[in-house]
Amino acid sequence: MKKLSITVMAIAMVATIGGNEAKAQNQEIQKKVQQYAPFTLKTDMEKLTPQERELVGIFIDIAKVMDDLFWEQSFGTENRKKLREIKDPAIKNYAEIHYGAWDRLDAEKPFVPGYGAKPAGANFYPTDMTKAEFDKLDDPMKTSQYTILRRNAKGKIDVIPYHKAYEKQLARVDELLDKAINLAEDEGLRKYLEVRREALKTDDYYESDMVWMDMKKSRLDFVFGPIENYEDGLFGYKTAYEAFVLVKDEKWSEDLARFTQMLPELQKNLPCDPKYKKEVPGTDSDLNVYDVIYYAGDCNAGSKTIAINLPNDERVHLAKGTRRLQLKNAMEAKFNTIMLPIANLMISKDQLKNIKFDAFFSNVCYHEVAHGLGIKNTISGKGNVRQALQNQYSAWEEAKADICGLYIVQSLIEKKEITNITIEDAYVTFIAGILRSVRFGATEAHGIANMMCFNYMQDHGAFKRDKDGRYVIDVKKMRTALEGWAALVIKTEGDGDYEVARKYAAKNGVVRPDLAKDLKAIEKANIPIDIVYEQGKKVLGLKEKKEKKVTEPQAVKDNSVRF
Repeated sequence: MKKLSITVMAIAMVATIGGNEAKAQNQEIQKKVQQYAPFTLKTDMEKLTPQERELVGIFIDIAKVMDDLFWEQSFGTENRKKLREIKDPAIKNYAEIHYGAWDRLDAEKPFVPGYGAKPAGANFYPTDMTKAEFDKLDDPMKTSQYTILRRNAKGKIDVIPYHKAYEKQLARVDELLDKAINLAEDEGLRKYLEVRREALKTDDYYESDMVWMDMKKSRLDFVFGPIENYEDGLFGYKTAYEAFVLVKDEKWSEDLARFTQMLPELQKNLPCDPKYKKEVPGTDSDLNVYDVIYYAGDCNAGSKTIAINLPNDERVHLAKGTRRLQLKNAMEAKFNTIMLPIANLMISKDQLKNIKFDAFFSNVCYHEVAHGLGIKNTISGKGNVRQALQNQYSAWEEAKADICGLYIVQSLIEKKEITNITIEDAYVTFIAGILRSVRFGATEAHGIANMMCFNYMQDHGAFKRDKDGRYVIDVKKMRTALEGWAALVIKTEGDGDYEVARKYAAKNGVVRPDLAKDLKAIEKANIPIDIVYEQGKKVLGLKEKKEKKVTEPQAVKDNSVRF
């Protein structure tokens, strides 16, 4: 009886320990969920025509399909079905925010029980495929942005075009686009939808990107399809589906319009060796400001996009440039909810006056402009920069956009083209912005870019800390560091040396102990890390059509906190 009692007690103790561990994990996940502040996506729908309002509803329906496709690419259909079995609502909620079992803002750490490390290639490649096996695969489409790789019944790898792999989902999109085309009043929007419709059937997006570049007058914009390659952490080849539904802020857009003609001059004046800036950017670009009213897929996973610079096709860049779409309502949400509280905690009290939304807006805006500057094709004969740098490309491209964007803002202030902020405003707000965005994690492209920049600035004396531990920006040294870092980034892209890029990022794209301490203080202050959206037809005052019940968990549920 004594042995039995001891055994029962031991079992009870194990059960208690297990229960305590589960409770602690639940509390930790609940805390993480609360780090995402809710924000409602809406705009003045009354300024739209009845046809435009109906179009918005169709665009949202298409966006939901893009969302489903991103789930498939990032997590897989079978894995997604397993989310239904999760009993803990906090874990399920967090999985929906991150589109899977891994925390995108915390080094992709698994938080759903039963999952190990995230596959570097997400669901684009067989998880058991080796790099050597990929290298030996004799199929030129294996590196295409629009193919997935699957192991067949014989154990060999097949390369499958997106339009074949996702044929059923894209057929639904085709039906919805047919309705949208018939409703579109703006000629440019209608033509774009027509050509984009064909692109989804062929995986050839060049013509639709060129047509989208010419779509200047429409009040509505709809960015959708396989676009960014951040999700492919293995090679950086594959693009992920996403969608934005946008309504133009015509007044703010008019104020920015004149800057597009200055792109060649801005390129010429970049602080780098002349051989890295011989390319002439297209001037058919535009700068526009929008209210974003729906996010889906890649752009909605983890941290939320607040500006768009597209297309990504280098051929379009050289022929016409890019379009830069500033998502003003999302920017304001992040500035007010996250940026200001961080600045109040971490920036010198004497420089808090320099933290301004207009400076934040300019820094973000010209970050997107800077994506179109610099160099697209290496000077070393290694092809374009994307191909040469492979999975290092995204981090270095974001680094270029960050620092060259700030350089552009500095230049425009000196030319008195920007008059509502000072250079000190731009600098101080930029450093506060890094403290905000580096919390997205140092394993994600933007996070690595932020850390490389922050550490370079610190090493070159651009800022120091006062007696209270707050950041004080040295304007003179900041300028010197800015120009030095810009030159180094552009050279790295232009040389296209993969190993140089990889080694530098590995050494410098990390959070050092002093910054880690600051980030702990920000976390302790319960400042949100990012936002989640309440969005959908009901929020916008649109009628929601009844559809068949969906059994799989949804990445975005209208009017909820970003599911």
